[in-house]
Amino acid sequence: MTKFETSIEIDGKKLVLQFGKLAQAVDSSVYACLGDTAVLVTVAVGPENPNIDYFPLSVDYVEKLYAGGLIKGSRWVKREGRPSDEAVLIGRLIDRSIRPLFPKSYKKQVQVIITLLSVDDENDPEVVAAIATSAAVAASSIPWDGPISTVKIGYIPSLESSKGTLILNPSEKEQEYSALELVMSSTTDKVLMIETKANALPDQIIQEGIEMAKKENAKIIDFINSLVKKVGKVKIHAAEKAATEELNEIIKNKYTKGLEQAIKLAASTAGSNSIGLTEIIDAIYEEVDGKFDKKQINAAIEKFNYAKIKKDILEKKQRPDGRKVDEVRKLSIEVGFIPRTHGSALFQRGETQVLSIVTLGSTALEQLIEGPEGKEAKRYIHHYSDGPYSYGQVGRMFGPSRRAIGHGALAEKAVEPILPSNEAFPYAIRVVSEILAENGSSSMGSVCGSSLALMDAGVPLKKAVAGVAMGIVTKSDGEYVILTDIVGLEDFSGEMDFKIAGTVDGITAIQLDVKNKGLTSKMINDIFKQAKIARLHILNEMNKVIGESKKEVSQFAPKVVVLTPPPDKIGEIIGPGGKNIRALIAKTQTEINVGDDGKVTVSGLDRAKVDEAAKAISDITREIQVGETFTGPVVRILPFGAFIELTPGKDGLVHVSKMGPGFIRDPGQVVKIGQIVTVKVVQIDNQGRINLQLVK
Repeated sequence: MTKFETSIEIDGKKLVLQFGKLAQAVDSSVYACLGDTAVLVTVAVGPENPNIDYFPLSVDYVEKLYAGGLIKGSRWVKREGRPSDEAVLIGRLIDRSIRPLFPKSYKKQVQVIITLLSVDDENDPEVVAAIATSAAVAASSIPWDGPISTVKIGYIPSLESSKGTLILNPSEKEQEYSALELVMSSTTDKVLMIETKANALPDQIIQEGIEMAKKENAKIIDFINSLVKKVGKVKIHAAEKAATEELNEIIKNKYTKGLEQAIKLAASTAGSNSIGLTEIIDAIYEEVDGKFDKKQINAAIEKFNYAKIKKDILEKKQRPDGRKVDEVRKLSIEVGFIPRTHGSALFQRGETQVLSIVTLGSTALEQLIEGPEGKEAKRYIHHYSDGPYSYGQVGRMFGPSRRAIGHGALAEKAVEPILPSNEAFPYAIRVVSEILAENGSSSMGSVCGSSLALMDAGVPLKKAVAGVAMGIVTKSDGEYVILTDIVGLEDFSGEMDFKIAGTVDGITAIQLDVKNKGLTSKMINDIFKQAKIARLHILNEMNKVIGESKKEVSQFAPKVVVLTPPPDKIGEIIGPGGKNIRALIAKTQTEINVGDDGKVTVSGLDRAKVDEAAKAISDITREIQVGETFTGPVVRILPFGAFIELTPGKDGLVHVSKMGPGFIRDPGQVVKIGQIVTVKVVQIDNQGRINLQLVK
């Protein structure tokens, strides 16, 4: 590949692209640097596999701790391990951005690897990685209808008016104040991928952000096009291998009725989209006497089915399961479904069934995440779990797939903006959504289930949140029909999966994938309108079951109190060798944790015990004043007086002269070890020693 270096200015910052300087063995490579954030993108091409019926693309985003000047915290393992969830999500984001523009007939394996080499606090690596990937693929020999571009849009609300400010590629600091995190990939005129988290913002603000992103992307695409003319390789195109007319005629003339029944069955049954097709494929295979193999027959049937579904929707407004194009499937909702868990909900939409379960814990149980940009604590965790049974199939049980990680993160993103603050609700929160049956939009079912289960658990949500997946079918003349609440067959055979989640007030999360060449602004506007109607309908049904969060957390959930003592008092709480804190834990049967931020978390199942421990800590850390009266045990007796425990870990001295009238030779004649006495503070000297007077 020709070595070449060029740059473009993006919002006042210079993005540098170097072609062919690094990793010269691959088909295409780009080193990209924006500020001090740098990535290396390699595009490698493998051998052709004509026996597969899909385009074999893999995209991996690889984080290296050295990018942030860090060494892994583990004492035993210093090498980077399996990809973090964040790395998986960025890899998926880039995959979803570039995949729609590859020809489906291309059967050579394509592997894109993005390695994070350096990261700063200003420039988002996922944006740099996505742009560099577009440039690398555009300059390769692989057929592709790019380039594309990706940017991030933020939104800073105004304190003086309802209109805030949209900002391009916000820095990490700006993102802290932003009510929007919108990452969008597009061609010059059509949107390919959206990933959004928002603080229940109105549709209009999101749409304005999309238009701003599209305009900025167009500039970057022009730049990539100009440099591809200088360094790009000649594209190697692959001819589409079409099924013969003979096979198409056999299917059309003899099996139309059977395939129509199979389509209806697949649309209304959880699990595989190929229900009822096996017998038809076998029958055709026997009829053609091996002239066509089963993969060719299956491909021809899929093509027939897609055409049939598309025609019925466009011409008759008729969907495979008989619904109207804007109709949500039947809903079934229950809360408190599982005993002893802290909160649970069973949400069913059509044949998709989701069981969401909440577990609460002290903030000491927050998830610690180690990455190139440092360590961070994660308070709200959502895990999506789908076993083979959810598809009605037999299969092996593995760890979470990339899809499961992505679906879990989307539902997490949708719910997080409506959670109470850590101060108002000092808990770590984990939600697990078990997908019991799958027929489309299980991630949006997880959003609804999570919201319901959190309310059942007594988490004081600001509003309920729900989500819906939208589809689209288009005609070559620009006509299109938008589908509400798509089933698995419509997702598989349709042209997009546009998931939108939010409250009655606005949007909290969006995820868009397309299988066509992208969406126009008008399409997106119409999708938003139709999705909002569906979302409000679902929220209304959810609110009928549980309209607000329960006032108290479950009896099985821990009770938590968080204290913020003065930093110089932490040592007194812990005591020498941990003596004080261990004694308090044993006495109150609670868990007490002192965080790196100086906050002390007390948790336990018994509210009275938690309050007792919290009061004891407050007593330890508070400043004792002259004139105060305390009641406590005698802990030591010496010839000159007795020591009384005022608060845990803090004693005061009653001198023998302050034990009563007259001369007292032996303090042991007045008080005994363990005796409970009342004393008054008469002096605190300059060394902090407390002198007391015996009251009784």
